[in-house]
Amino acid sequence: MDDLLDDIIAFTDRAHGTQTRKYTPDRYIVHPVRVMQLCSVYTNDLTVLAAAILHDVLEDTATGETEIRAFLLTRMRVNSVDKTLLLVKELTDIYTKERYPLWNRRKRRTMEAERLAEISGDAQTIKYADIIDNSKEIIPNDPGFAHSFLTECKAILLLATKGNAVLRQMALEHVNDGLDELAKNKRIRSGHT
Repeated sequence: MDDLLDDIIAFTDRAHGTQTRKYTPDRYIVHPVRVMQLCSVYTNDLTVLAAAILHDVLEDTATGETEIRAFLLTRMRVNSVDKTLLLVKELTDIYTKERYPLWNRRKRRTMEAERLAEISGDAQTIKYADIIDNSKEIIPNDPGFAHSFLTECKAILLLATKGNAVLRQMALEHVNDGLDELAKNKRIRSGHT
């Protein structure tokens, strides 16, 4: 299993190419690996772990479903490839600025939260881990945007309830703690303690 996951990590790293994390100089691959590692605490389902690694490839790279399928078919059985790809597609944003240029961010994120409420429990579990990992970097690095981001994450977590309950609760606590920290910092900056 470790060799397979290492191969998927290498494929994903190549797909993301020179991309780095938004707030750090780290190669992008560190994020999907952390998401997979968090998921692995709650499941040993290889398709879930593979999808956790691949979860941003369709959305953020030029690599398409056909290329991912061809790669996975050299490493996994067809039914596992199908499930992995389904999970990745479920996690790929549909309501993007490119597809819906006349909608504002709030409308797109609301529609995306409603869509995520309908995806599979396995995909939601990955989304919980994704939210936890993404929110760790945003508070110290982009406090101005963090409130909007965490509020959007909370809306997803309140609607998407089919995934791993422990990981969902952890994500909710993480988001709520972040919102509390932002509110406290705002009070301190304004002179109210």
